[in-house]
Amino acid sequence: MTELVVISGKGGTGKTTVVGAIAALARDKVVADCDVDAADLHLLLRPKVEKTIVYEGSELAEIDAGLCTGCGECRKACRFDAVLEEGGKFRVDPLSCEGCGACVHACPVGAIELRPRLSGWIHVSRTPYGTLVHGELRPGEETSGKLVTQVKMRARELARLEGAKTLLVDGAPGIGCPVIASLSGAHVALVVTEPSLSALHDLERVVEVARHFRTKIYLAINKADLSPELTTRIEGYAEKEDLPVLGRIPYDEGVVRAQVAGRPAVEDGNSPAARGLRALWEKLAEKLSL
Repeated sequence: MTELVVISGKGGTGKTTVVGAIAALARDKVVADCDVDAADLHLLLRPKVEKTIVYEGSELAEIDAGLCTGCGECRKACRFDAVLEEGGKFRVDPLSCEGCGACVHACPVGAIELRPRLSGWIHVSRTPYGTLVHGELRPGEETSGKLVTQVKMRARELARLEGAKTLLVDGAPGIGCPVIASLSGAHVALVVTEPSLSALHDLERVVEVARHFRTKIYLAINKADLSPELTTRIEGYAEKEDLPVLGRIPYDEGVVRAQVAGRPAVEDGNSPAARGLRALWEKLAEKLSL
């Protein structure tokens, strides 16, 4: 099984648009949406959720009022001002608590415990294009990398059970923890970029991250015709770094219409972007021997 992760150095390059197209074109695959902070692949793949798994990725301190003596040591130890005093009693503000456990160690009577906190959910769904595993992080939670790992583990297990040839992963933008978790164990990284200076800068950063994991890297330039000059600069960088450019997808308002309708862009007939996305997948499938 080949694990293909699609990433981008910055948001808005069209990464999920590309993943949606590949999901519609590829056979024998399981799809995982690992952009758990802002998952949106389900908007294109029309999933029916079959199973939801609770994800507890962090902890919350709780004070037992019956044991608490009101000494205030917990409040002194908390660097996040999460311990509040009300009428001589102490309680923990769940929005401020980071689950670090400093208050637990500081309490002289053992009145505080760390308890698992609901951090999000993992959904296993069926779509017209196959199985989709997608994560959903609760607002304000900071355990996105852990949730990505859990989503990938579930997706790998289902891919093995289904005998899938490909695990297609929609990674998060940027170079942070969710991206690192998305790349871990991946065989191939398809980096989607666009002709802008910020995208070129962030492309260079995310390529370095992917190389750290010894992942085979390919590039796709979305909206390539919006700035031929910057597209040429990106191609020059790719040639210098020995990174094959497998696709140049033109700007096409048909992509917007397809997304509004909730379907992959390749279903929009024979539009310029649809042709570019099909050509990208054909080259990628050839590279992956699919």
